[in-house]
Amino acid sequence: MSRTLRIATRHSPLALWQAEHVQQALLQMGGHEIVLHKFKTQGDRIIDQPLAKIGGKGLFVKELERALFDNESDLAVHSMKDMAAQLPEGLCLAAILPRESPYDAWVSERYASLDELPAGAVVGTSSLRRQCQILALYPHLDIKFLRGNINTRLAKLDAGDYDGIVLACAGLERLGFHDRIRQRLDTLLPAIGQGAIGVECRSDDTELLAVLRSLHCPRTAACVEAERAINAALNGSCQTPIGGFAQLDAEQLHLRGLVGSADGQVILHAEARGHLHDAQRIGDDVARQLLELGAAELLAH
Repeated sequence: MSRTLRIATRHSPLALWQAEHVQQALLQMGGHEIVLHKFKTQGDRIIDQPLAKIGGKGLFVKELERALFDNESDLAVHSMKDMAAQLPEGLCLAAILPRESPYDAWVSERYASLDELPAGAVVGTSSLRRQCQILALYPHLDIKFLRGNINTRLAKLDAGDYDGIVLACAGLERLGFHDRIRQRLDTLLPAIGQGAIGVECRSDDTELLAVLRSLHCPRTAACVEAERAINAALNGSCQTPIGGFAQLDAEQLHLRGLVGSADGQVILHAEARGHLHDAQRIGDDVARQLLELGAAELLAH
C-alpha cells in the first residue's frame, strides 16, 4: 500500500503533538506520504462555557469524524477520553496506542499538594469528575471553572487567577511541562480512556486498517475497552461525574469505576476483576454494580 494519508487533528498544541506522534510512527513504516489536516472544533471555539452545558467532549471529535465521512481525511487522532462511548456507524477505532500516565496532576506555584491548601483556596478545573472527587476529600476548597488548551490554562494560573489547577499528567508530559507537576493525584480515579491515544478511520478502509494495526497496543486496548463499557452501559455524559480505570497484572484485569454528584456529597464506587479478554463483561459488571447502588438517580440529574 502506497498512498497519501491525511490525518484529521485539532489545532491545539496537545492534539498536534498526538497527531504528529502518529504521523512519525507511520512514516517509520515507510511507503507513505502523510499530511495533517487541522480543524478548529466547536469544543475549541467555545471556551467560556463548561463542556457539560454545550454538548460534552464529543464537540472535540465531531468535525474530525465529519472529515472522515466526507473523505477529506483518512484517519483522525483523538484523546480517548474525548471519544463518545458509541462511534458513528461507518467509523471504527483502528488502533489504540500504548497508554502513558492515566493520572491527574496538581499544578501550583505556591502549594506542593492539595493537602497544603487553606480553606477557600481556589482550584481550577473544568471536569466534574475532578471537582466531585476533590470536594469529597477537601470540602473546604473553592472549585472555579477553567477551560482552554494546556498553555491557556497554565497562563491563567500564572496570572494569579487560581491557587492551583488540575490537568492530566499525560498532556503535560507530552508537551514538555514535566516540571509543572507538583503532585500526581493517584487518589483520584481518572477519566475513562485518560492517557491513551486513539486512531479512528472508516470501517471499510481495509488497506488502512491493516496499516494501523501495527500501532495497536492490545493491553492498553483491553483496559480502555473495559472502561468505555462502563460509560456505554450507563449512557454517561459530561453532565455527571464518571470515572473508570483498568489496570493489568499479567493477564488479569482490575477495573474500578465511580459515579458521583458534582458537589462530592455522593460518590458510588464499584470494581471487578477478570481475564483481559473479558474486558467488555468486566466493564458491564462494574456498570451493573453502580446502577444497583443508585447511579441511575445521579445520572438523571
